[in-house]
Amino acid sequence: MRSSVAARIHLLITSVLVTSATACGVCVGLLLGGRLTAALAGGAAGLGAGIGAFLSRRHVFAYLRPEAAASPSATLSEPLAAPVPAPAAEPAAGPSHVRLPVPAGAAEAGPEAAGPQDPSVHADPAAPSAPSDRADATGGYAEGLADAVVVSIATYQAAAFPLTALGVSDEERAARRAFAYRVCAQEGLPPAVRVSAAAALEAVDQGVDAGRAHAAMKALSLTVYDHRGAR
Repeated sequence: MRSSVAARIHLLITSVLVTSATACGVCVGLLLGGRLTAALAGGAAGLGAGIGAFLSRRHVFAYLRPEAAASPSATLSEPLAAPVPAPAAEPAAGPSHVRLPVPAGAAEAGPEAAGPQDPSVHADPAAPSAPSDRADATGGYAEGLADAVVVSIATYQAAAFPLTALGVSDEERAARRAFAYRVCAQEGLPPAVRVSAAAALEAVDQGVDAGRAHAAMKALSLTVYDHRGAR
């Protein structure tokens, strides 16, 4: 029953493909030539579609037929899998700041007699971070702020020297200028970057010499790069 259903579906698909290919061939033949050309093109297209559908029938039948493993008989005949034992529960770890008890004799003899201890046991999560960590965080903030300065002034430069005469409106140019000045006024910006950013803003504000503004932006980028490499 299943094979007959699959055969019917394949026959229906084949008939649709042959009919469509024949109609397309006839239309193309009429456009390119006369009736003879249309008949030859329609026959060739229909014949090709029929041969292709005949050669691919096995793949169509394999796709339409259900797998044998999915049948109820195959499912019932499979042995039941053995239950998997649950993994043993591990003891919960205590807090890292709990101190282990020290014997009385070891306490009187000193810390050397107590033996080596795990440093993580005495670690206090509320202890302040090291100065090097704070310095790295400050340096990273300064680098990010310097990159933001370069990007903001570059967008202001693009608005001050547009590619077309009416490419940027006055409101957009003023908004980009205000944003660039706001970013350059942030605290934590390295002094060298701040001075180079001021020179770049001055060159862009004039809006006359695009070469000078480009040179100022290049100097600002080199200053930011030198500051990052000095750390």
